[in-house]
Amino acid sequence: MSRLEELVGVARESVGRRRHEVPLSELRRRVGTLHGSRPFNEALVRPGLSLIAEFKRRSPSAGGIREEARLPDQVSAYERGGAAALSILTDEVHFGGSLADLKAARSACDLPILRKDFIVDTYQLYEAAVSGADAVLLIVRALHDSELERLYEEARSLDLDCLVEVHDEPELERALEHDAEVIGINNRNLDTGEVDISTTFELMPDVPAGKAVVAESGISHRDELDELDRIGVDAVLIGEALMRAEDPEAKTREFARDEDGTREHLLP
Repeated sequence: MSRLEELVGVARESVGRRRHEVPLSELRRRVGTLHGSRPFNEALVRPGLSLIAEFKRRSPSAGGIREEARLPDQVSAYERGGAAALSILTDEVHFGGSLADLKAARSACDLPILRKDFIVDTYQLYEAAVSGADAVLLIVRALHDSELERLYEEARSLDLDCLVEVHDEPELERALEHDAEVIGINNRNLDTGEVDISTTFELMPDVPAGKAVVAESGISHRDELDELDRIGVDAVLIGEALMRAEDPEAKTREFARDEDGTREHLLP
């Protein structure tokens, strides 16, 4: 079993348990009481390189990062520092997250929020919606084409934007076949855990005009962001470097700096 298969397997088991605790019909009822969302996609295509600042206590690759971090303080620092959006890990087993973190983030700041998890079931989309997410992560490698299509369409029906994540050329082709508006290029191979930032540089030329691109994983220095901005990347998702920073607000401001605010973005 690959590393990703293990992570996805745990996600499916967790969904099964939660479905017994709170039926889907109850989540559907709660969705009907929600009012308003914060456009995630729009936050990524403003002039300059947008920053999606991530909150995660630990990860399978890094182990404990900052287990004692207080989410309201951290995400408020991200907002003050100029982040365009948040990414909140909700996987409990491997990342120490929860749906309660989504709700806390929603209350602590006004930024649009991505639920980052191994989304494999429609139930998780409803969980995301009622817990305060504005977008969800869909990992192409973790889903069959039929699953990807179904989850993408269901998410959009719930007014959830989708960050569709790829790691190589075949996965990018699959994402484009489903007309994904926002492509996340993950520099981490989810099967091996290895990180290579050149993955983004290799795949960028194959992304059609009009799509927004988010570079994910392995980014920790300002000069890397400048290079990504130069090749047309719209946004970066950074977690570990921000979580480890002694002053997360200052670190966010360093990463979120808009050099000239003149680059045009094409996503309608």
